[in-house]
Amino acid sequence: MHSANTCTDCVYYVYDEEYEEYFCDMDMDEDEYVRLISDSRYSCPYYRSGDEYRVVRKQM
Repeated sequence: MHSANTCTDCVYYVYDEEYEEYFCDMDMDEDEYVRLISDSRYSCPYYRSGDEYRVVRKQM
């Protein structure tokens, strides 16, 4: 399950140099975003692991 707490390892979690902070770069509506940050059991449907070496490890 991936919640708002695991955003830091998501591919859509990017750094904005202008604001000097990280944010979710996925285009989601306001209702989805509120549910994501308020419901600890909600699994983000857009989560994608930012671990680019995961595929390589599976091939070994």
